Amino acid sequence: MASIRERQTSKAAGWSRRTGAFSAVLLLTVFIGHRYDLVETPAFLWVLGIVALLAALALLFAGLAFSRLWHFGDRGGRDLTVGALLAILVLVPFGIAAYWAATYPPLRDISTDLDDPPVLDVSARTKDMNELSPATPGEQRLQTESYPLVTGRSYSLPFDRIVDAVETVVDRHDWQLTAPYPDATGQSQVTINAMAKNFIIDLPVDVAIRVTDDGDTVTVDMRSASRYGRYDLGDNAARIVGFLAELDQEVAGQVGVDQ
Repeated sequence: MASIRERQTSKAAGWSRRTGAFSAVLLLTVFIGHRYDLVETPAFLWVLGIVALLAALALLFAGLAFSRLWHFGDRGGRDLTVGALLAILVLVPFGIAAYWAATYPPLRDISTDLDDPPVLDVSARTKDMNELSPATPGEQRLQTESYPLVTGRSYSLPFDRIVDAVETVVDRHDWQLTAPYPDATGQSQVTINAMAKNFIIDLPVDVAIRVTDDGDTVTVDMRSASRYGRYDLGDNAARIVGFLAELDQEVAGQVGVDQ
């Protein structure tokens, strides 16, 4: 008489659930820690890589458990389902970032003036951050083609009023000034430096806004450069376009008040 094989509980299913849960908890913990400056950015990026590997491992365990369940009738369907779902939820942001990396141009330093970009404050930059170097002709052409709205502004208003308008718009943003606002008295050019945060995972970004009195008009140029990451995924261009659009509204409001 043939013996009936006793159904076993898949160990891979249990490991899938545990690994998936750990990757989700680790992702949430490190994200909150980095958001509140409890985790430094280099460590944060390393942990993100570990999280992605753990989530992929959870999917692998789920696949092995499903194979056992399908062929041998092992128990563990609930565990492998939970593990697979958690792993997929964790990997979704990585998939979106990979898609954006393939979609957006490979740039990380954007400026409205490609020939003479505003000077960034590099006092807080370290060796593990992106190097700042002049844009190559290819990068300049790529920026021009990809981000046609990234252009400087010229205003026919007094120099000090434009500087005040720039400072007003800067104050609206959650940016950290790297130095006090410069004194524009008797000056024909000032540069405001600040540190912003990447809109995706709060990576630090250096920002410089240069205001120049050309005699007839006052020109405003802006630069935004990522400290980490090979690509900025469109973040720097969006920051510049958004800021200068706000500046246009601020200047227009000042002109309206005078009339």
